[in-house]
Amino acid sequence: MAFFSKLKDRLFKSSSKLEDGLDAIVAEGEKDVAPAEEIRQPDPAPEPVKAAPPVAEISEKETPVPAPEPAAVEKPAKGPGLLGRLMGRSSSEAPRRALDDDMLEQLEELLIASDMGVDTALRVTANMAEGRFGKRLSTQEIKELLSAEIARVMEPVAKPLPIYAKRPQVVLVVGVNGSGKTTTIGKLASQFKAAGKNVVIAAGDTFRAAAVEQLQVWGDRAGVPVLTAPEGSDPASLAFDAMTKAEADGADLLLIDTAGRLQNRSDLMEELAKIVRVIRKKDDSAPHNTLLVLDATTGQNALSQVETFQKLADVSGLVMTKLDGTAKGGVLVALADKFGLPIHAIGVGEQIDDLAPFDPEEFAAALTGLDRS
Repeated sequence: MAFFSKLKDRLFKSSSKLEDGLDAIVAEGEKDVAPAEEIRQPDPAPEPVKAAPPVAEISEKETPVPAPEPAAVEKPAKGPGLLGRLMGRSSSEAPRRALDDDMLEQLEELLIASDMGVDTALRVTANMAEGRFGKRLSTQEIKELLSAEIARVMEPVAKPLPIYAKRPQVVLVVGVNGSGKTTTIGKLASQFKAAGKNVVIAAGDTFRAAAVEQLQVWGDRAGVPVLTAPEGSDPASLAFDAMTKAEADGADLLLIDTAGRLQNRSDLMEELAKIVRVIRKKDDSAPHNTLLVLDATTGQNALSQVETFQKLADVSGLVMTKLDGTAKGGVLVALADKFGLPIHAIGVGEQIDDLAPFDPEEFAAALTGLDRS
């Protein structure tokens, strides 16, 4: 299955929420204007049917004309209800609504409800309305406009993880508890290994045995060595030793896992800052990439996570996981609009091919429920 199909299927919560909301907005406008339309454009009246002459007046040469069925004359076809109009019309007959202030306000509220954020929602709807104010639009046309505007916002940040000539290229992976760091590292290691890169993993979450075991499973699967330290060891020391080992082995990439931490825990955040300081003693240009892994289900809280981690770890790019578990996938649009940080990959599941490079057009189409087939 192509990743777009999987993305669309698994973004169903988000896309169906937006799609249902758009249908409701347009249907509300159609309900308000339907009676006027029927008055302006009435169905043509049926041609009068001549009644058969009385039996007494029929001559011998005339053929009697049978009387028409009463239903054909007296009972015109019943028009479809609102549901029928929504479901049974062709694209040219689709319900439409004028793009006015009321409709824009409803669109803004719908986008805000999808976690796109107030500022981003206002900007997106304003751009959609430019040159189209007063025009009557169908749900499909609105989806196309919305998808195009979301893709435009996200196009500048859709960048794969850069690969440098520097060896080893040190990639520090950070994020809060449960964001999916360990799984993301395993998937990245497996994918880079399959692409011919020499990869080493450092299990820097020395306080959680399950994280180390999970990385070792991924390492075995991908044929990638995983460097560990005794439980409770100093993660900064492990990172330094891992750099030494990766350099000696001629590794292309060193992926360093870190313990999940809450951005409001100053002690844990200081520990992360220490890892960065120690790494730079070995190579003052390292880490060459600092990936912040974000859980899409946290919604707008992801914005505060980016702000905090940027201050301590100089975040260079984002990976968004668990997009299949939220009805508010619009947060990724808000992140792109506010921070402009590269979005390297998105995840929609647990399998290795459920993490893929970020494609803004595919994401926008999947988020809005737009069919690109």
